Amino acid sequence: MTEALLNIVGVTRSFSAGDQELTVLKDINLQINRGEMIAIIGTSGSGKSTLMNILGCLDKANKGSYFINGLNTSTMGEDELAALRRDHFGFIFQRYHLLGDLSALGNVEVPALYANEGPHARQEKAKKLLTRLGLSDRLDHKPGQLSGGQQQRVSVARALVNGGDVILADEPTGALDSSSGEEMMKLLRELHDDGHTIILVTHDPHVAAFADRIIEIKDGEIIGDKQTRPAKKVSESISNHKTSVENKTKAKFALSWSRYIEALKMALIAMANHRLRTFLTMLGIIIGIASVVSVVALGNGSQQTILANIASMGTNTIEIKPGTGRGDRRSGRVRSLTAEDANALKTLPFVDSVTPTVRANVAIRYSSETVTGSVQGVGTEYFRVRGYSLAQGQYFAEDSIESLEQVAVIDANTKEALFSDGEALGSVIFLGKLPVRVIGVTKPIESVSNNSDELNIWVPYTTVSGRIFRQNYVSDITVRIDENVSSAVAEQGIISLLTMRHGLVDFFTINTDTVRKSITKTSDTMTLLISAIAFISLLVGGIGVMNIMLVSVTERTSEIGIRMAVGARQTDIMRQFLIEAVLVCFSGGALGIGLAYLIGVIFQHTSSDFLMVYSTSSIIAAVACSTLIGVLFGFLPARSAAKLNPVDALSRD
Repeated sequence: MTEALLNIVGVTRSFSAGDQELTVLKDINLQINRGEMIAIIGTSGSGKSTLMNILGCLDKANKGSYFINGLNTSTMGEDELAALRRDHFGFIFQRYHLLGDLSALGNVEVPALYANEGPHARQEKAKKLLTRLGLSDRLDHKPGQLSGGQQQRVSVARALVNGGDVILADEPTGALDSSSGEEMMKLLRELHDDGHTIILVTHDPHVAAFADRIIEIKDGEIIGDKQTRPAKKVSESISNHKTSVENKTKAKFALSWSRYIEALKMALIAMANHRLRTFLTMLGIIIGIASVVSVVALGNGSQQTILANIASMGTNTIEIKPGTGRGDRRSGRVRSLTAEDANALKTLPFVDSVTPTVRANVAIRYSSETVTGSVQGVGTEYFRVRGYSLAQGQYFAEDSIESLEQVAVIDANTKEALFSDGEALGSVIFLGKLPVRVIGVTKPIESVSNNSDELNIWVPYTTVSGRIFRQNYVSDITVRIDENVSSAVAEQGIISLLTMRHGLVDFFTINTDTVRKSITKTSDTMTLLISAIAFISLLVGGIGVMNIMLVSVTERTSEIGIRMAVGARQTDIMRQFLIEAVLVCFSGGALGIGLAYLIGVIFQHTSSDFLMVYSTSSIIAAVACSTLIGVLFGFLPARSAAKLNPVDALSRD
């Protein structure tokens, strides 16, 4: 005896209705052989649609067993049932259930896509089917551009694209006019003649008359099963069904890049067709990413500007003073620091430049003007140590040090105070009673240690020591260390050398690099704080993505049901929604980065006080963060979509 193609044994299906249990099918037994054309008739609420859903693996029975070619579906998982729907069944729905975003060709291709058919092969197959059904001139038309009869023929082509061994037609003429209905029934007869097993679900006796066997159902029970025409002998010419189903079921976990590419295409189509919703979804991400990138860029720019200014002020320096520390009242009597110590420090490998300093408190006179300022005797490297640059003239050279030359370099404040109406270079000023000739003027500079309004005059330290004070020691020594060397290590090296030279520690050091470290630390802290605030906006944006994606799942429940009915696995549904979420967040991240650069351009053209330095690492982190948010906050909506029951999903429009 030939094994039945579809065999239902003792199937009962009930649903919860509040506190009660509603039984829709009661102990149904039914066998359907290959090649039959069967009509299942009954009034509304009789259970015929529920029976069709169980036959098409869209629903499961509470009790009993359902065998397809001998395979027990009651033990199968969701993806295995999806494989059966995809490879074994074709559905023709009363309301067509076409995907509104896709063309006629795209709708027909969907089941083949989930069957891992290549793009070219499935497109050719879909074109042939639509051409056969008289829709060759409607391939690129979307469902809204097609008549009811044309939409129904598209659904027929979709049912056949993977073979459609068993075609389930739910009220196939219910939404058609009489003429289109007649054409549809003739088409179903032709498909039956080609060897397809046809199962019609209808309440219309006229439609049922096209079938060879009519099964009547009432109140969940089969009350009639009559053969109206002799059963047709059908060979297994379409395919070896059992082997095909088994082999394809085993391949349920096979993944290919084409699935991801197609899911990406579908995501792009969905985003393009819902532009406003997509933009609102990514708005939070755009703002968050733009905030993070802009804040980091502004922080980097501010930090670089500050550090550049600090470097120009000579803050990477170590000052050496006599005594045991600040506040040592005996320091004035300690006279052990000498110019020879400065020369010895120059030999250290990490030293950039060194200058001894001798300070003098004397009146400064030019012509009839007398001012109070700072007179410092310094070495030739002083101006590099402190980060000064020339505006006019020149610095004094080493021979000026050796000859105690009476020359001076003044700052911009001194020039303004003494020579506001004349030329400073070549003029002679008096430091107390000592006349000196001005040979250079420095550019204005913000100093860490000096008041910006102070008047500064620099002369060779030997001139101050020999011609004003008659002393052989210096007030202090300042060392500028190499930028690539740790200031703490350099400080220890300086202390070790001077201790060895003096035989005791009669000096102390002041490491001015702590200023830079403090500013850097403060800048980093502020950047971190503001970035944390910006990250919160990203988090809020991610929650917004999740909420809108959940709404999207609700809006697209019918679409999800259609995809599941034509063979989409749960992983396919989850992948599509997850890719959409990631794509929305990634696109939002890219737009956010663009917005951050736009902010930078605006700052550049409207304010010179702000410098934005964009960090590649922060941009990469921002993109990675937005993508991660898409994965994290897209997972719940994607999972929610994948867990939908196909029958429930199809019933919602």
